[in-house]
Amino acid sequence: MNRKHINVTSPLLDRELSFLRFNERVLCLAEDQKIPLLERLKYICIVSLNIDEFFEIRVSDFKDHYSSVYSRSFQKLYLEMCSIVQRRYVLLYKILLPELESIDVRVIEICNLNKEQLEWAKDLFVKDIKKFLSPILLNNDCPFPRVSNKCLVVIANLAGIDSLSNEHKALIQVPSVLPKLIKIPSLLSDHKYSYVLLDSLLIEFVEDLFPSFKLCECNQFRITRNSNFLLNDNVVDLRQYVQGSLLRRDFGSPVRLEIDSYATSKLELFLQKKFSISRYDTYRIQGVLDLSAFIYIYNSVELPYLKFSAYKPSFPKNFSCQNPTSSTFFSYLMSTDILLHHPYQSFRLVIDFLMAAAIDPNVIAIKQTVYRTGDDSELMKILLIAAKMGKKVTVVLELMARFDEQTNINWSSKLEKVGARVMYGVLPYKTHAKMTLILRHEQGGIKKYVHLSTGNYHQCTADYYTDFGLLTSEPKLCEDIDELFLQLTGSGTSNSMNVLLYSPFTLYDNLVSMIREESVSARNGKKSVIMAKMNALVDPSIINELYKASHYGVKIYLIVRGVCALRSGIENLSENIVVRSIVGRFLEHSRAFYFYSNGEEKVYLSSADWMGRNFFRRIEIAFPIKSKDIKKRIIEEAFLLPLMDNQFSWDKRDYNYIKIRPNSAEEIFSVQNSLINKYGI
Repeated sequence: MNRKHINVTSPLLDRELSFLRFNERVLCLAEDQKIPLLERLKYICIVSLNIDEFFEIRVSDFKDHYSSVYSRSFQKLYLEMCSIVQRRYVLLYKILLPELESIDVRVIEICNLNKEQLEWAKDLFVKDIKKFLSPILLNNDCPFPRVSNKCLVVIANLAGIDSLSNEHKALIQVPSVLPKLIKIPSLLSDHKYSYVLLDSLLIEFVEDLFPSFKLCECNQFRITRNSNFLLNDNVVDLRQYVQGSLLRRDFGSPVRLEIDSYATSKLELFLQKKFSISRYDTYRIQGVLDLSAFIYIYNSVELPYLKFSAYKPSFPKNFSCQNPTSSTFFSYLMSTDILLHHPYQSFRLVIDFLMAAAIDPNVIAIKQTVYRTGDDSELMKILLIAAKMGKKVTVVLELMARFDEQTNINWSSKLEKVGARVMYGVLPYKTHAKMTLILRHEQGGIKKYVHLSTGNYHQCTADYYTDFGLLTSEPKLCEDIDELFLQLTGSGTSNSMNVLLYSPFTLYDNLVSMIREESVSARNGKKSVIMAKMNALVDPSIINELYKASHYGVKIYLIVRGVCALRSGIENLSENIVVRSIVGRFLEHSRAFYFYSNGEEKVYLSSADWMGRNFFRRIEIAFPIKSKDIKKRIIEEAFLLPLMDNQFSWDKRDYNYIKIRPNSAEEIFSVQNSLINKYGI
């Protein structure tokens, strides 16, 4: 690897601001009146979850590594964040909730409950909520209680009945098992869908928890903590180490205080002191502290017209069998590759492929990487079946997949119990590549088949993440995947591959070479084009190579959904670079890149974004597409159609994003809707 660091953008803060700009684009969807109402509510919940994770990971990392510029630079981030916070709450309380109420969906404030509803709420609190609450009376002689990450906390000021002047404070941490939003029984409401918030119930009835005191004041707050944990170089048992780290994550260093707007300045200062939080880490909230609570409304309201129109993903037209046998799969793949574009085409085919391998008596081994998968994953259950049926099952499972660590620990235990071989990759690199290898006895020896993907083996996210998957038996590519599995399980060496590019060894250098080849073509007056689609572009040396290519006249089209540190459209720097961001119904997640390469038109699909961590700290793959038909499809669906989008597309100019809108002569076009119409049933 030869990596030269060139500082072509501002340091880390640009990345943080770019992430906030992405969430502003999502928030614009919530403000878009053309989008169904419940989908708009869902976008607010998504932004809230994204912002939580942003504080847990990125802000924590920023403060840990750049404390010397914290006081100057973080203020800018703080102001941007305050703007997003205000927009969310104004949109929710001034627009979305009133509109929902007009169509029989209502969130009722506790003060607006009628007599029967209030009696129901009191009974609910006494019978079903109170038993989960453990009030802690604060005492100067005892340490301040540990407050877990993102836990809703009620803090009460109390006065003793028999005391002349003593005041006390008490904390009630609200367990996450309690629902944040509770549906009021239909018999008690004039609305079909009526809800009350848990936090308002707590404020209303909290005095019941302190029968010997008088309630003077009651407020709510939430602490967000650093959720990063670093891998120790001396780790012996990785699974045990990660399990222990998860227990500590809930009590990392505080990075944000959210407190309700009714709190006094005295209480705010008290909490800031207790948690060592500055005013730039404190947010006064006029409403519910955790807006993700409203996802319950999205999930429980059964009014189809308030959501996007349903569609059914299809199977490939040239592989229409919906319950394929193993012989159907393998005989077809001997001569033809299958490209799947999720969620427009069904992820069911991937599940069926794995099941066909699990039950086929001629299959001798299955190898798979797992990064994110889900607690109830059908794919993982199939691997358990395969192991029980005597197949040699090897799973390279990433225990450090952030926020999915416990799920992966659980699956590792289940797999080991049935005799599967579970490996954790090559430390300190995360295994982010998505690949499955099948070894099958056939005439002439062992035949190999692979499934490679830009996204995770997670059938839930496959419904709303856009990703490409390839099923193939192409010998050179299958041989490379087999070799990579050997490296990951410790029985191979870092040999050169036939066609596969992979991190941390060959992907970065080959990308740089292909970019430079286009630059040479441009300087020689030849056609030169680069197109790339990814989630994030932040690696400074790659950005510098793109700037040079633009300077030489290479036409560069980048579709970067999220964070992008490259400054596009600037004269004498990036005038030949177009950057677009598609933010719509589905989360754009696929990674692909194209180089004109003197008419050869090289096309790769990849698991990697163009970030330093993907190039140098992860196991990633980029695999070439050889089939002309599949290559044509990817060029159209990953690049050409997104560049035509004028409904959910944003044009990045320098650091700013401008919404693309059709002019009077243009037809309305959405790439996601176009692909739904093309593939949906």
